[in-house]
Amino acid sequence: MSVTLKMPRHLVTKIQSDLHRAHPFALERVGFVSCGVSIVGSQVEINSMGYHPVLDDHYIDDQTVGAMLGPDAFRVALQYAYNNEASMFHVHRHEHYGRPRFSRTDVREYARFIPNFWNVQPNLPHGAILLSQDSMIARYWDPTDRKAHVLECIKIIELPKSKPGVYA
Repeated sequence: MSVTLKMPRHLVTKIQSDLHRAHPFALERVGFVSCGVSIVGSQVEINSMGYHPVLDDHYIDDQTVGAMLGPDAFRVALQYAYNNEASMFHVHRHEHYGRPRFSRTDVREYARFIPNFWNVQPNLPHGAILLSQDSMIARYWDPTDRKAHVLECIKIIELPKSKPGVYA
């Protein structure tokens, strides 16, 4: 099976900008990316549609990790996935240049909460995206084997610009 994540450049810019903002007590910001999924044969295409920042009051003040999310953060993301038949990807950023790496804490926490998204969208892949200042990696959890997989193909795409008076 071949899995590709496609993300419009303007969405990457929006996410980078939001994740760069300071939080009153958390060391980093996080959010969720909603995606549509198309499957043709053995080709799976995950198309990023929107970014959903975690609200400031949905963080828990816990200095042992960069950002600790409270239950309301997950409730909002789960509700969005349910209402919109969306695949959801948790996203955060490590503040450096070059290819990022998921920390042990990232991997442990993803294994705990990503499967919850199958309670609302059991047939879709869900996952995690990690940004650096100039790079990106991702993992997805396959709904058929319920295991984490490295997302090998990530494409940043340019959307065509609309002409005045023309609706895309």
